[in-house]
Amino acid sequence: MARVQFGVMLPQIKRGWDETRAAAVEMDRLGYHSVWVNDHLYGIPMPSIPILEAWTTLAAVAAVTSTVELGTLVTPIGFRNPALLAKMVATLDTIANGRVIVGLGSGWFAQEFSGYGIEFPPVQDRLRQLDEGVQLMRRLWSEEQVTFAGRYYKTEDVYCAPKPPRRPPILIGGGGEQVLLKLVARHADLWNNLAVNLGQLAAKVAVLHRHCEAVGRDPATLRISQQTMVVIGSDAADAQAKADKAQRIYGGHMGSGIAGTPAQCIEQIEALARQGCSLIMIEFFGRDVRDPAQLFAETVMPAFA
Repeated sequence: MARVQFGVMLPQIKRGWDETRAAAVEMDRLGYHSVWVNDHLYGIPMPSIPILEAWTTLAAVAAVTSTVELGTLVTPIGFRNPALLAKMVATLDTIANGRVIVGLGSGWFAQEFSGYGIEFPPVQDRLRQLDEGVQLMRRLWSEEQVTFAGRYYKTEDVYCAPKPPRRPPILIGGGGEQVLLKLVARHADLWNNLAVNLGQLAAKVAVLHRHCEAVGRDPATLRISQQTMVVIGSDAADAQAKADKAQRIYGGHMGSGIAGTPAQCIEQIEALARQGCSLIMIEFFGRDVRDPAQLFAETVMPAFA
């Protein structure tokens, strides 16, 4: 059976730090590969919903965990100057002893940009910003001083020290086949497929592989991750009751997802693995994510170790 690793989205929206910390500590204990936060300034879908800011939350999570990797799914490149973000990441990676994955995207929620006074240019410009931003961040993590003269970002003899313990992997998330997946092929270590596009995974992987070949990259050097809701039950009746509740609450917002008994979840993950996916980004259904996470860790994860 293919080896697949599992990351978990931490509770962050309408949750306090105590819940986030408890979940992070438990995912670390249970042996999950990674924990993730979304990088929004407004709660989704309502701006008035409380949400913990991503990178300060990850810094706190780093201090209370020891092995689990830490990432954002994903950070809009326009939220922060990428030189400053590179410095933040280097500091966090030092605190975490080399466990940070930098998830990046072009951003989409215009209201939070305008609300915070952040420029929200057309998507073509946001994608060009992403292209420049990744190049600048990578240089800051490897070169002593960096002068960068891009269309959107500029630095002059800038230092970024201390350097991160490892060169932080770059994840790019999104589904745009004409431009974004080309950026993935050029720059990313991981590509994350959106939950709503789960049914299109194989087709998008095929497009991505063509982009890799066009730039002379071995597609095998690019890791594929899939964001998805997981609704797991101890038996068929429990699984069905939870799936019905999830459908009433979320509808199709998180796509088709993975749902069922442990055996059914294993079958669905095997299908994703056959399409090239080796990392599942899980949004567990349930008020306390520790309960389904434990059941999943005990009954599903061993099949992919």
